[in-house]
Amino acid sequence: MNSNYYAILMAGGVGSRFWPVSTLECPKQFQDILGAGETLIQTTFARLEKIVPSENIIILTNERYEEIVKKQIPTIKQEQIILEPVMRDTAPSILLAALKIQEKNKDAIMMVAPSDHWIQGLEKFVDDVNFAFEAVNENDKLVTLGIKPTFPNTGYGYIKFQQSENEKLIPVEQFTEKPSFKRAEKFLEEGNYAWNAGIFIWKTSSIIENFKKYLPEMYNLFQKGKEYWNTQDEQEFINDNYHLANKISIDYGIIEKAENVYMIPANFEWNDLGTWGSLQEQLPQDADGNTAINARLLPFDSQGNIVRAAENKVVVLEGLKDYIVLENEQVLLIVPKKNEQGIKEIRQMAIDKFGDKLG
Repeated sequence: MNSNYYAILMAGGVGSRFWPVSTLECPKQFQDILGAGETLIQTTFARLEKIVPSENIIILTNERYEEIVKKQIPTIKQEQIILEPVMRDTAPSILLAALKIQEKNKDAIMMVAPSDHWIQGLEKFVDDVNFAFEAVNENDKLVTLGIKPTFPNTGYGYIKFQQSENEKLIPVEQFTEKPSFKRAEKFLEEGNYAWNAGIFIWKTSSIIENFKKYLPEMYNLFQKGKEYWNTQDEQEFINDNYHLANKISIDYGIIEKAENVYMIPANFEWNDLGTWGSLQEQLPQDADGNTAINARLLPFDSQGNIVRAAENKVVVLEGLKDYIVLENEQVLLIVPKKNEQGIKEIRQMAIDKFGDKLG
């Protein structure tokens, strides 16, 4: 493997749309959401090891998850974990990782990979990412992987790319975040749009220059810590300064403004597992379209439901159609699938009324 290749594994989110299974204390990336025998972060780490040396994989997560990360990825070293004292979206954490890597290796090329995505077709994934690394090594580009859309999903970001024949590296024209249903339909009709998978590859030197140009205040804030990167004083600097960074995503802060962004059409199957409905697409269903996770389901006149119970509990449904039934030790949630985007707000209302421990 190329020692200049690095990957940063984004593992700091709460996964609030997967509440009450995903909680503040143990978000979805640290759970076996798919019932596959390993957690999402374990699956992602193993996938990245096929491309990047294990010691070059850096995990970005909230400080409260340090021990979970060490337990689930026992081979990880302390210097491979960046602990965020507060949540500030993706741009600050990516800049922090880039500066840390750049201080260690001036020739580094880094990949940004979410920890909670479902990917099928490992060989194709490896081929696509290796092609991206090679393309970035030869040309100073910011590269993203685009997923061919299969329906007008309003929960994904879209990439508009230049129409071209037999091109594997395509210039990006525009990004659109979570369009309306009608607009998403139009994107699919036009044909030159892809879903934004949130997987990026670029030279650390290049992304740092883009931060200088488009987010100079953030760059100047973290540049003050140059002497502390990869030392025992690094975490203290992060604790003292990280909260001062603006809360902004890498998409809004950099990618939508940068001029040299290119897309590689992905050949693997992908799902961001953003909702229970998207999760159901990847799991077995009975003859009536019901999906049971960690549950023994006995349905009567019930179709299209998702059931996730604790401790392999027997769940009996009668006359229920297209509902989500979820539980943990403290919460039982029953909502129509059509309202699944509102689970995030329901979670907050439950916390406000009954206390933080439910979150």
